[in-house]
Amino acid sequence: MRRADRLFDLVQRLRARRGATTAERLASALEVSVRTVYRDIADLQARGVPIEGEAGVGYRLRPGYTLPPLMFTPAEAQALVAAVRIAQPRLDAALAAEAEQALGKLVAVLPADARAAAESLALFAPDAGIGDAHRATLQALREAVASHRVVALEYADAGGRPSRRRVRPLGCFFWGSVWTLAAWCEWRQAFRAFRIDRVRGMQVLDETFRPEPGRTLADLLRQVRGRPGDP
Repeated sequence: MRRADRLFDLVQRLRARRGATTAERLASALEVSVRTVYRDIADLQARGVPIEGEAGVGYRLRPGYTLPPLMFTPAEAQALVAAVRIAQPRLDAALAAEAEQALGKLVAVLPADARAAAESLALFAPDAGIGDAHRATLQALREAVASHRVVALEYADAGGRPSRRRVRPLGCFFWGSVWTLAAWCEWRQAFRAFRIDRVRGMQVLDETFRPEPGRTLADLLRQVRGRPGDP
């Protein structure tokens, strides 16, 4: 492992822990000597990384500290570019724009070799065929999921038969050609999936909901996997 990668890994391990951890434990995780850990921590502290603690007691990273993405390898940088390029044609306009802006910030601070690899990636994704109206619906539902707001839907099934539903939106899923909304249907008192391209009208209500046992996204995923005992 390169020293730069090891220093990054050390900081990430400190970030992941709620309390202090010992040099011995870090040395075991990084597969280096305790002396190397002491030297790395001293170097990071000298560079301004807010690591608190001392030898024989333990170390912790001051809460709130983050590292800029300067240590991505060329392959990792290409993977991030690929993920954004594949996702953008399938996202709503607002999230696609945020993804483009985030990628631009990331590429701008990459080391020269990683930036060159990212910008030269010959991998592209065509338009997914999601119309503007469906993208707007996706955005509204995505925001309703985040804000835990009840949604009133006007929906048509595969046969075109209309229905009205009050749902608690839990998550949006992309299945390679269509987006669906996973939700708890208050009228059916059960989980339901709604194709976004079959939503004929919707209203995000002011009413909010709280996660309740048996009605959460985790409950739905356990049900779909058929393993009710999963954590």
